[in-house]
Amino acid sequence: MRHLIVLLAAAAAMPDLSQLKQMSARFAPVQLKYETAGLSAGDRRALPKLVDAARVLNQIFMDQLWSGDRALWEKLRRDTTPLGKERAHYFWLNKGPWSDLDAHAAFIPDAPARKPEGANFYPLDLTRQEFEAWVKTLPEAERRQATGFFTVIRRDSARKLTIVPYSKAYAADLARAAGLLREAAALTDNASLRKFLNLRADAFLSDDYYASDVAWMDLDAPLDITIGPYETYNDELFGYKAAFEAYITIRDEALTNRLHEFATRMQEIENNLPIDAKYRNPKIGAAAPIRVVNEVYAAGDGAHGVRTAAFNLPNDERVVREKGSKRVMLHNIQQAKFDSILKPIAARVLPKGAQGDLDFDAFFTHILAHEMTHGIGPHQNVRQSLKELYSAIEEAKADVTGLFMLQYLYDHGMRHSARAEQQLYTTYLASAFRSVRFGITEAHGRGMALQFNYLTDKGAIVANPDGTFSLNEAKIKGAVRDLAHDLMTIEAEGNYREAARLLDTLAVIRPPMQHALDRLKDLPTDIDPVNETNE
Repeated sequence: MRHLIVLLAAAAAMPDLSQLKQMSARFAPVQLKYETAGLSAGDRRALPKLVDAARVLNQIFMDQLWSGDRALWEKLRRDTTPLGKERAHYFWLNKGPWSDLDAHAAFIPDAPARKPEGANFYPLDLTRQEFEAWVKTLPEAERRQATGFFTVIRRDSARKLTIVPYSKAYAADLARAAGLLREAAALTDNASLRKFLNLRADAFLSDDYYASDVAWMDLDAPLDITIGPYETYNDELFGYKAAFEAYITIRDEALTNRLHEFATRMQEIENNLPIDAKYRNPKIGAAAPIRVVNEVYAAGDGAHGVRTAAFNLPNDERVVREKGSKRVMLHNIQQAKFDSILKPIAARVLPKGAQGDLDFDAFFTHILAHEMTHGIGPHQNVRQSLKELYSAIEEAKADVTGLFMLQYLYDHGMRHSARAEQQLYTTYLASAFRSVRFGITEAHGRGMALQFNYLTDKGAIVANPDGTFSLNEAKIKGAVRDLAHDLMTIEAEGNYREAARLLDTLAVIRPPMQHALDRLKDLPTDIDPVNETNE
């Protein structure tokens, strides 16, 4: 289907109703489960205000994706024909006219054939060379702004490049979102949530997110809220610009408390990373909170295409150095993905004898380790050095370093079952196909293709004659360690050339994997939480 859609877009023909339904069917509808019974009366009153604030961020995110996005969305909402309704449905899944699962190919007329590399963060005609030459002419303070998270780049009336802060570019929507956050702050009886919401409302209007990021790290509340500009995946020119997103969630206290041991051992993991000792951080941020939550509502960059199962924030290197980073696990999202997506994939890509080792706890724990290892290893100027390659390299690094971390803990005293190691690597192998189905233009899918081919070349993953894949138990641990070393060394050295070489040679779909992917075409690729309506 991916190749079909690419050809159709190139020929200026759009998918018809039947094709759009096939495309939408790749997202399995799921009803997210969460409980509000344990919330205080104040938090129950604050919750709808927070959802309303999150909905505002849907609008800002669409502005960030493409200048024509919101107008096209309003046009689609008025089209009551069957084709119009299906286009609107698939548009909302992607938050735009390009299919995330089809290399960002357009599926609606009146939009560019592909998502612009720089989204709407930069002028459409801007080249990397023009931007980099312009940045070199700027004073240091303006240079930091131009390459910073919270500005867009525009042309003035003389077509010269100029810097516009988010607080001006999205002034009306940010004022509305800030007002809703302050209303929610007045309703909650949790002091840490009230502090965060008020500081984040201030940040929306000032573009200074430091204080509210620190308050978010200290947030200790049943309503666990993440809202603001964070990830830079949509900036495929440089990876500089942060997109707005929101996760309105309710903490699962019992599961959160179970994971305390991981947070207490992060410095130990850092001290034993498989890299040159000079690249290790002798003092990582002390506060490394882990939160297990259930999602009520997600918006913006958190609610398009493949849905986030966990995240590790903030991205501000100052906060990470001083406070560490917070790992948030979306438990109900992960359970839905495991049940609806991973189980049927594993039944086709794993040998029958290995399918019994597919395990939700292993899936959940590796996602946790992935998020935790985003916060360790090299961090100094890595994003700026690797530019648009950073996201794929960092996602691959977190995957394999997460495996390394869990193996280290298994080997050094963490209680685990006799089958835990086999379940971990088997579940990782099956999940590789889940990730690559996102497409190798997407950071997670691209990073997973790199991992899969590296481990295959090392003999750790073996393609069987019947089209299934197995692990070589004698080689998997060493191969994981080697790849973790190589990726973290690239980051520590800021080695753009080696990152490009690794991605160019390994972030590809080879024939054995393509044959397996072809056999998975009738299975859903990800989930569609039906709780989150297109309002």
